[in-house]
Amino acid sequence: MSVTGKKVCFMTGASGKLGREIALSVAGQGYSIFFTWFSSEQKAQETLEQIRWVSPESQMVRCDVSKTADIKHAFSEFGRHFDRLDLLVASASNFFRTDLLEVTEQQWDSLVDTNLKGTFFTMQAAARMMLNQPFLSRIITMTDISAGLVWRNFAPYTVSKAGVQHLTRIFARETAPRILVNSIAPGTVSEYPGREAEPETDLLEKIPLQRLGDPMDIVGAIRFLMESEYITGQVINVDGGRILY
Repeated sequence: MSVTGKKVCFMTGASGKLGREIALSVAGQGYSIFFTWFSSEQKAQETLEQIRWVSPESQMVRCDVSKTADIKHAFSEFGRHFDRLDLLVASASNFFRTDLLEVTEQQWDSLVDTNLKGTFFTMQAAARMMLNQPFLSRIITMTDISAGLVWRNFAPYTVSKAGVQHLTRIFARETAPRILVNSIAPGTVSEYPGREAEPETDLLEKIPLQRLGDPMDIVGAIRFLMESEYITGQVINVDGGRILY
């Protein structure tokens, strides 16, 4: 594969508030952005317009990451616009409450297929491209500190995020030294979709730094991983110390 031009980032789930901040930040680091959206074309278009102020050649495509055919189509569209892939940010996610004894197959599939299966096949497609390139590439998954905790009424969600963290380590070992693969695990971020449904009460009392996370806290961790060349297979908790409780 021949590669030319500026660095390129493929990102899933960039049309939400946190995803938009991540995409804008990566664009600001000199990257072209190709991102997927699923539920709101209007929000996606607004995000693309903002990104194009920084990176005019950026593109987007609709993709349900729970469907492998959609992922394949997204990467095919990516290949029509770009001939290199420097960074994958796997951020697309589904989040909702599920009573343990009442979880349905549909709810399980909705959470696990989007969060775990979708992330796996997105990482797989990206790694296939990256391993054919003559330079170091990076994959960053977005998980959750709940992967290491026991939350009531969120079993499919937390299991899916724990699975993504394990996938992160597997891909890191299998693709080294050509690809650096790491995960960011946010705690309670003020603009993270669905966080109003978190199971804990009195959140600030459970956060040693005594504030909710800000999207820029996540952005800072991503920038750190974008610059590092000697970190792989790691999960970085960005949670204000909440995992300590």
